Amino acid sequence: MSDLVDKIIRRHQQLVTQRQPHDSVWREVFDYLAPERSIGWYGVTETASTSAASQRARLYDNTAMDDAEVLKAAIASGMHPANSRWFDLDAGQKSEEENGWMDGATQFVFENIHASGFDAVAYENLSDLLPAGWFVMYADQARDNAGNEIGGYNFEAWPLWQCYVAASKSNGRVDVLHRSWSPTVEQVVTEYGIDNVSDVTRKRYEDGKYSDAVPVIWSIEPNPQGKKGFTKQSMPFRSVHIEVSEKTVLRDSGYMEFPCAVPRWRLIPGTPYATGIGSNVLPSVKTLNDILRLELGSLDLAISGMWKATDDGVINPRTIKVGARRVIMVSNIENLVSLKTGADFNVSFSKADQLRRSISKSLLADQLTPLDGAVRSATEIMQRANQIRQQLGPMFARFQGEYLQVLVERCFAIAYRSGALEQEIGPIPDSLKGRDFIVKYISPLARAQKMEEVNAVDVLIGGLIEQAQALQNTNSLDVIDFDAANYQKGLALGVPANLLRGPEQLIAKRKADSAAADQATQQAQQQQLQAVAGQKAIESSFAQ
Repeated sequence: MSDLVDKIIRRHQQLVTQRQPHDSVWREVFDYLAPERSIGWYGVTETASTSAASQRARLYDNTAMDDAEVLKAAIASGMHPANSRWFDLDAGQKSEEENGWMDGATQFVFENIHASGFDAVAYENLSDLLPAGWFVMYADQARDNAGNEIGGYNFEAWPLWQCYVAASKSNGRVDVLHRSWSPTVEQVVTEYGIDNVSDVTRKRYEDGKYSDAVPVIWSIEPNPQGKKGFTKQSMPFRSVHIEVSEKTVLRDSGYMEFPCAVPRWRLIPGTPYATGIGSNVLPSVKTLNDILRLELGSLDLAISGMWKATDDGVINPRTIKVGARRVIMVSNIENLVSLKTGADFNVSFSKADQLRRSISKSLLADQLTPLDGAVRSATEIMQRANQIRQQLGPMFARFQGEYLQVLVERCFAIAYRSGALEQEIGPIPDSLKGRDFIVKYISPLARAQKMEEVNAVDVLIGGLIEQAQALQNTNSLDVIDFDAANYQKGLALGVPANLLRGPEQLIAKRKADSAAADQATQQAQQQQLQAVAGQKAIESSFAQ
């Protein structure tokens, strides 16, 4: 165990050295865009509220913070809305049994993700994403105080200043993470058990020193011996908690999947870290803050004015105070005269407004907030919403692989291994066992990326119809398969696959409809013949 602890500590020191050059950049961005989350970057012991309050006292404008809130809400509602399913699980299923089971599994995972506090944690993570460009979300099965697994998921937003990451593969996802923090003695004993902590920590606990800090490192790294087994030695990822000062292993376990999603906005070349949109607006935010600081410092001079006075034996400039309802004795009216400061507040106002507009534009707030003016139609609102989603679409591409796919695969695997899926929706079809699945995104942002495809199909069909009408010949319509085109349009628009009939199903349905129509025609003809025969029989009986 000593070799394991020494190895983790050495690796941790390397990760700390690798991240250290970027800490000052993130710290400064947090100070101006999210002061509450800057606590910890300075290594201070003051509370988060005290630190945030002191930083806010140095800020003179909240434009960037307000606009960041608007952008966070747009990303959350466009990427993983809680009110509509934003992903599907696709294992290449074809039969009704396979479609039904996979659709039920998707709905089960979706409902349990949003029933486990995911939305609150995800929104908190976005508070790290915009300033720093990355965040860490931990996902695991929910557990009780005794550590026993219970239903549902557990999501946690880990503070960035505690996290050090790396990728074991070149240009790959983050799959190495060290978390360094200092819980209290009481928290360590509660989490790991009195028998697993070091002798020093146990003695401090017995002496009632519950609030003393205990430095802890949590290492999660790929396991070279991992073979999809369920023992800690064979799991693909090894998880080790150590008490740093006493070099004691608190817990040694593992994971079947990497338990953390670490998406990155814009990679810093040569590192596993990233910068966010906050870095883009930081110069404007700092300049605006300096302008308003100077402006507020000049308000006293602008309001009260600046005066000159002559010491003529009647007026003493050293003691005189100019103010409301005061009588000032002067021998000559020119002995007390106001001076023009030469300041022009119009320049300050103009530049401040320009910087505010620049900040709002960089954070897309000028596009995301409602427009003033007359009430718009539903079509105008939808077009504008699609335009906004297309603006956010390129950012969404990286998040699919590093955030949403990691999250959904992890949650599906947890539910499947626990037996919750089969208990809820029945046994998995034999034809699906051992088959790989992929995550398909049907969120508003994902659908916005596919709108170009839908528009292209509509433009083509419209042009072909106009050409057929002009030539009075429908041969030009043969170039497109209307059934396949409508099916693909439905999928791109987010219509559930179980509500759409594919080309093969349409052929079968039309054959069945044609057979049913032929049968109905034959029955109608037989009924007509029977009616005629009956009428002739009646007429024959009257003739007799």
